[in-house]
Amino acid sequence: MPSMANPELPVPDGLVLRPFHGVRFTVDDLAGVTSPPYDLIDKAGVRELLDTHPNNVVRLILPGIDQPRYAEARERLQEWLSSGVLAADETPAIYVYEQSGPGILQRGLIGDVGLAGPEQHIVLPHENVMPGPVANRLALMRTTEANLEPIFLLYDGAGGAATRLVDRIATSRPPLAEAVTGDGVRHRLWAVTDTGELASINADLRPRQALIADGHHRYATYLELQREHHAARPEPGPWDFGLALLVDSSAYPPHLKAIHRVIPELPLGEALAKARSSWQVREHAGLTEGLAALEESTGPAYLLSGGGPAYLLTDPDPDRLAHAMPTDRSAGWRALNTSILAEFLLPKVWGMRDDERSVRVVHHDPEAAVQLARASGGTAVLLRPLAVEDVLAIAARGERVPRKSTSFGPKPRTGLVLRLLTSGPAPQQAGALSDSEVSGSWRSEQ
Repeated sequence: MPSMANPELPVPDGLVLRPFHGVRFTVDDLAGVTSPPYDLIDKAGVRELLDTHPNNVVRLILPGIDQPRYAEARERLQEWLSSGVLAADETPAIYVYEQSGPGILQRGLIGDVGLAGPEQHIVLPHENVMPGPVANRLALMRTTEANLEPIFLLYDGAGGAATRLVDRIATSRPPLAEAVTGDGVRHRLWAVTDTGELASINADLRPRQALIADGHHRYATYLELQREHHAARPEPGPWDFGLALLVDSSAYPPHLKAIHRVIPELPLGEALAKARSSWQVREHAGLTEGLAALEESTGPAYLLSGGGPAYLLTDPDPDRLAHAMPTDRSAGWRALNTSILAEFLLPKVWGMRDDERSVRVVHHDPEAAVQLARASGGTAVLLRPLAVEDVLAIAARGERVPRKSTSFGPKPRTGLVLRLLTSGPAPQQAGALSDSEVSGSWRSEQ
């Protein structure tokens, strides 16, 4: 358990995963009440999930399609708890969670992770956060007094005791809950309540570090909520922990996919004309040929398309590139394709910033990015995914990759297990932001 390193904030003495009273849906159609993580759901997706089941968890994580309604989420949560749609497990547990399907097998542990700032080198972020999404998640957590979806952490467990226990449970015990979602992935959950098994898990985890794979804004929200509580009442409490899925990346290597860019206000012809001054540009007949060339390329490379032919950018001018990249960053950081995009290609070649106003992002799907570029008359910039080891090395040095550099998966399904910060009704806290006071991109995450 966390040890008190100062009179205000308890500081974990290692990577700690605590059992908790998981709150779970009691409905028969478990798949129908779950959802992807909140930041991967657009407005059409919200409507589809609302139509799927009257108790879909999207009513809690994204209350209101056009305007967030956090009080509505609080009322809905309390209604479902009172009616029995949601119920808390009687015995605190750490949960084994398995995702399996075509090309997917991931197992990990869901529990209360002890909160630690980045300076402690226990939970390592690899991306910076933006104030808007943190304010939105903070308003939701304040109002509902709940962690509604787990963040996703990776650690190098070297197949240790915790991982061996996870595998033994997943292959020998009947699951507590099971659901197959529309994407064909089977989700299974087991509860670990035995004191000996819980002790074995934490003895194995304590000396290790965890990388935030997904959920940077939610983890920052956990820390902010913890600071608020300790400012008002400096004593330990449930706010010293946050809901997390912890996966041994040595046993279950994550999928790391690219996040592509679309620049609506940059026509493809203009993008190519400006790029030719400092990049080699090669034309390919279509997207398929261009993606194959991008995959085979070495060094910095980007594929541009607006529909029709695709154009591969390679071999940037070394002098111009070196001049553009910040000297206070490591060589590994300066070599990332997202760093070169943010520091050189966008500002120096195209005269714009890599921000939410100028640049749209599309997770994983190059065809969707090209379609968006075609519809907007702009340019799709397609990237190769970063290497997991490069991200880990940068996080271990205390650096941050540029925004929207990584998309780790498979991400945990939202709605399988929730966590309450209070066992009673969740009253509106003094100082909580009203729905109208919260602004910003409320689906932006990582």
